[in-house]
Amino acid sequence: MSSNTATGNRNLVPIITMMFLFAMISFVTNMAAPFGNIWGNQYPWSGMLGNLMNFAAYLFMGIPAGKMLARVGYKKTALYALILGFVGLGVQYLSSIIGTGTAVFHTVVDNTDYLGVTTEETVAVTLNLFIYLLGAFICGFCVCMLNTVVNPMLNILGGGGKKGNQLLQTGSSLNSLAGTLTPMLVGALIGSVTPKTSMSDVAPLLFIGMGIFAISYFVISLAKIPEPALERAKADKAAGKAPMKFEHSPWKFRHFVLGAIGIFFYVGIEIGIPAELNFYLSDASDKGAGLIVNGAAIGGAIVAVYWLLMLVGRVASGFISGLISTRIQLLTVSGLGSILILIAIMIPKESRLDVPTFIYNPESKTETILKNIGVGESDIASFKAAPEAFVWSENYDNPDTEEVEDINLRAALYDEAKVKVEDAPKMLNTPSIPLSAIFLILCGLCTSLMWGGIFNLAVEGLGKYTEQASGIFMMLVVGGGIMPLIQHNIIASALGYMASYWLVIAMLLYLFYYAVVGCKNVNKDIPVD
Repeated sequence: MSSNTATGNRNLVPIITMMFLFAMISFVTNMAAPFGNIWGNQYPWSGMLGNLMNFAAYLFMGIPAGKMLARVGYKKTALYALILGFVGLGVQYLSSIIGTGTAVFHTVVDNTDYLGVTTEETVAVTLNLFIYLLGAFICGFCVCMLNTVVNPMLNILGGGGKKGNQLLQTGSSLNSLAGTLTPMLVGALIGSVTPKTSMSDVAPLLFIGMGIFAISYFVISLAKIPEPALERAKADKAAGKAPMKFEHSPWKFRHFVLGAIGIFFYVGIEIGIPAELNFYLSDASDKGAGLIVNGAAIGGAIVAVYWLLMLVGRVASGFISGLISTRIQLLTVSGLGSILILIAIMIPKESRLDVPTFIYNPESKTETILKNIGVGESDIASFKAAPEAFVWSENYDNPDTEEVEDINLRAALYDEAKVKVEDAPKMLNTPSIPLSAIFLILCGLCTSLMWGGIFNLAVEGLGKYTEQASGIFMMLVVGGGIMPLIQHNIIASALGYMASYWLVIAMLLYLFYYAVVGCKNVNKDIPVD
């Protein structure tokens, strides 16, 4: 048996373990979105707070996680992370049973009814919201630590270079797969999130997550994972050498510093492209994409294609990364991404494309909406046959049930889908979206290759400083919370949705520069052994 084959067999178990952890990262992260919808129905300003807490944890835990990695090794860091994940989900569950009736402060929210009348209402912000946010923050620590473990370990197991990037991209594809499947699991467990949905409704999902963390802890505790830093320290001690000294830091390497900035921008790019597109498609005003009804549902379906294309790109990269250099890949996707977004900005909104039914089926979606508000099967058929003639009663009784329900269909339709009755017939029409949206979702193929490529190039040649570098990288993931905020709240508010993508082009051009010049290690004189 050749030495390469023996090494490959020895690394098989830790590689599979790291791949599993990569999937766990996405599982935890993607639970925040449906949970945010639940809180957003109660307090409109709170929908993104769970995601914000996840990103904030990276800022606080990134560097400590890197130091922990160097001190106690990959396996113990992963085990500590899994414990935090278990605790974090447990705390989120507690938010469904503790503090639901304890007001912390009161806030004023605007409520617009089906008649278009907006009124102010004072509501109590209860303690359980803050318990949930604490749980999300703890889960953010977990995800940060897992990211700190899996990225350098896969790079090391692959031997760096093309093979290291190949393993990173394969792991990223499993991350994307978990990110695609998690919302489907949420939908299977709780169905549609409505104003009546609470954290108690997602308790089964939290228990499933806690069970996965517990099983993962058991599996990883039995797995043998290489510990390069610890093994070096043990060998030095046996040879009577002094403990390894870190005379410098990753910040002394120019290519790492530029790569760290690249990661900050990359996460902003990856999240900013679909997030702003979703806002654009969901906005029924003149500033939006021109979708009068069901804009949020259509936007969600279109944006899902972006994430699907990221999965496709990462799977493809897992095959080609052993043949094409990381630098060439990053050069290509950053340049192509810039061109795609430039085209999207330049195309007028009037150039439109019908949404395929396999992405958004207006008839099926309309049936779901009408069922959710209590319309009977026979009346749904009547609406589909003659939508203009349908009577939207304010004291409707479902003919399929014996109970007298007295439903205000006008109010129910608006509460469920934010559709006024005069626009209801348009729900059955095939919607069209600006052609620019197609070029934006195609960017998913480009962003899919960037994370592994930037990490691979930035840690190349760092040696004993790799673990510290991984922690710094994780800290700068906070860019995913900062750059989209600048794009949406500042640029889009002032100049419009599509104009905000000039910021994304600027960040992509920086990554192009990094692939051309910035990734070169000009500090080879610094000892790294």
